[in-house]
Amino acid sequence: MTEPFRFRLRVRYSECDAQQVVFNARYADYVDLAMTEFMRALGRDYNALLARGLDNQVVKLTLEWKASAHFDEVIDVRVRTLKVGNTSFVLEHEMVRVADGTALCRAEVVYVMMSTEPFEKTSVPDDLRATLEEGAPGVLIDQSGG
Repeated sequence: MTEPFRFRLRVRYSECDAQQVVFNARYADYVDLAMTEFMRALGRDYNALLARGLDNQVVKLTLEWKASAHFDEVIDVRVRTLKVGNTSFVLEHEMVRVADGTALCRAEVVYVMMSTEPFEKTSVPDDLRATLEEGAPGVLIDQSGG
C-alpha cells in the first residue's frame, strides 16, 4: 500500500505543559498545519482557493488520544481524505511518533466549502473533488529540522 501524505514536525517546548507533554489543544494546531500542507501538496493552497472565490470552514473536529507526545519528539501527521460530499469533505489525520511508530492521536475533520462573496456554502468544484479523492500519496513535507 502506498504511503499516505505525511507532514513531519518536531514538538517544540512552547507546545508542552510542565511535564513536557504536548498540551491537548496543540493537537488541533497540528491538524491545521497538516491540512494546510496537504492542500498545498494537492496544488490547492489557501491563496489559490481564495483567488477562485473559495474558502473552507471547519464545522467539526474530533480528536482521539492514544498516547502522549513529548518535547523534542518528531511526529508524522498522516492525512487522507475519507469522504467528499456535495458541499463538504472529511479528512483523517493520524499522528504517529516517528521513532517507534506509536499512534498518538487520530483526528477527523469536516470542512464545508464556502464562497467568499457572498460568504455562503457552495459545492465542492469537480477539479477539487478529484484532487481530494486522489490525495497526495507518498508526499512528505518535513519541518522537523532533522
